[in-house]
Amino acid sequence: MTKPFPLQTLLDMANSRMDDAARRLGELIANETEDCRKLELLENYRAEYQAKFAEALRNGIDPQAMRNYSLFIGKLDEAIAAQRDTVTQSKQRTVKGQQAWMDQRTRAKAFDALSKRHQAKEARDELKREQRMTDEHASKQFRDRQSDDE
Repeated sequence: MTKPFPLQTLLDMANSRMDDAARRLGELIANETEDCRKLELLENYRAEYQAKFAEALRNGIDPQAMRNYSLFIGKLDEAIAAQRDTVTQSKQRTVKGQQAWMDQRTRAKAFDALSKRHQAKEARDELKREQRMTDEHASKQFRDRQSDDE
């Protein structure tokens, strides 16, 4: 009879943690993608607004409208800077998440390797037991024939 893998609980926990880390990494990647998309939208909006401002300057605008354009572009620049910081932090979290997933995967692979080694040893032991039983059976039959012949 084969013995169960003594570290099966740890293998199951390692696989579960690896799955959790993979799920978390997926969330981090999705958040990073969304943060990058928001930054791109802000940058595009700023470029469009800057083009409108330049057009308004060519056509002539009053000082109050010019001030409003400038202030709004300044606010957009602040928002873009803040979003860039958010993107940077998001990328850092994603890198940490990737490292956490790789660490968990390494642990799970180590336990899996131990499990496979255990299974291979159990299979070899089982074959030896079966061979021993076959040999004993053949030996008993041989002895029984020998005693019948005598």
